[in-house]
Amino acid sequence: QVQLVESGGGSVQAGGSLKLSCAVSQNINSFRNMAWFRQAPGKEREGVAKFYRGSSAYYADSVKGRFTISQDNAKNTVYLEMNSLKSEDSAMYYCAATYLGAGLSPENYPYWGQGTQVTVSS
Repeated sequence: QVQLVESGGGSVQAGGSLKLSCAVSQNINSFRNMAWFRQAPGKEREGVAKFYRGSSAYYADSVKGRFTISQDNAKNTVYLEMNSLKSEDSAMYYCAATYLGAGLSPENYPYWGQGTQVTVSS
């Protein structure tokens, strides 16, 4: 059974940075897409960034230029580096994986971590 475990969340002031990690229980290169999603209270889960086959990155417009997705194949870990954080980035952040050639729609990702909370204060 695939397990994803996120870490690295916390509280930071606006303009600050955080780096999230997602440790995966199997070879991450077996997945076609690894992605990060977030969900704020009362809002739908939204896609933030995805990495196709560990080579092509895609970002939501709201985070483009501020967030970077990367992965360490040897550690089977996916990262989300977040810079210039804004209060609207506050949310629970989830790592997800899929064997599909998916975009950033949550319904296309069957494997999820438990989430890590990011709180940005202004």
